[in-house]
Amino acid sequence: MKKAHNFKKVIMIGRTHGQHALPTTLGFKFAVWMRENARNIQRLKQCSDRLLVGKMTGAVGTQASLGRHAWKIQKYVMKKLGIKHADISTQIVQRDRHAEFVCLLALIATTLDNIATEIRQLQRPEIAELFEAFDREKRVGCSTMPQKRDPETCETICGLAKIMRGLVMPSLENIKTWHERDLTQSSAERFLIPEACNIVDYMLFRMVNVLANLKVDEEQMRRNLVITQGRMMSEAVMTALVKKGMNRQEAHELIRKLSSKSELEKCSFKDILINDEKVRKLLIEKEIDEALDPKKYLGTAVEQVELMIKKTRQERQGYK
Repeated sequence: MKKAHNFKKVIMIGRTHGQHALPTTLGFKFAVWMRENARNIQRLKQCSDRLLVGKMTGAVGTQASLGRHAWKIQKYVMKKLGIKHADISTQIVQRDRHAEFVCLLALIATTLDNIATEIRQLQRPEIAELFEAFDREKRVGCSTMPQKRDPETCETICGLAKIMRGLVMPSLENIKTWHERDLTQSSAERFLIPEACNIVDYMLFRMVNVLANLKVDEEQMRRNLVITQGRMMSEAVMTALVKKGMNRQEAHELIRKLSSKSELEKCSFKDILINDEKVRKLLIEKEIDEALDPKKYLGTAVEQVELMIKKTRQERQGYK
């Protein structure tokens, strides 16, 4: 929440398909990550009622050996353990519950993988907008290339996410059982459940550290905004033309051709627009400047960040 708030107005280029798209803000990116993690917390809360159950039902689930007070015995034991009893079970609690938990842990791991991948991408020298913290006095970038600052922690998180997703299949396989019970579940669970919990715990620990110490280069973000010489604002210019009465399809085709011309001639998009007769008929230079200003084309980005911070804060208070 803190980073979403602090960077909610810091403009950066948004990217789709790895290409420059439209301006967004760094805080908006943090807010998207924040809400994804918030949903994972909600999922954990929601699955606890299904997961944290026990049973006292005997060899095949019929409670035959417990006598006429079987229900009371089960209720008493579960109360002592502080958990609910399963609605119905065989000799074992059915493993769809365990599978749901491992799948959820894999989902959390993949959320962290997603965040780590984005940081790795934005740390590339040709982008250079976000960086893992790097202790220049103690940390070695590479054994043979001393100039490097590798995003090692994020890479570790991405690698561990692969292992975590690999645990999903055996957890799903554990759902199937021969009749009322066999040993194929517990023999696998002794490894996969502790391993899943340990992996995700470690990933969360490392990601918290990455985000807490993340380095942001706002100046580089501003430089990256102008790489395409204003062409990232093509949609805004097209919208401005439509508002002045030009058919949308016509406006789209015109701006597509003009942005292509700007790219091919390596010329400022503004100069191309000013020198185009169709554009000049509808837009004066001041209006073109306004359409090309990324600060004026953020839509509700800042408002959305503020709303998501408020929502997340309310949810967390509710969990206490």
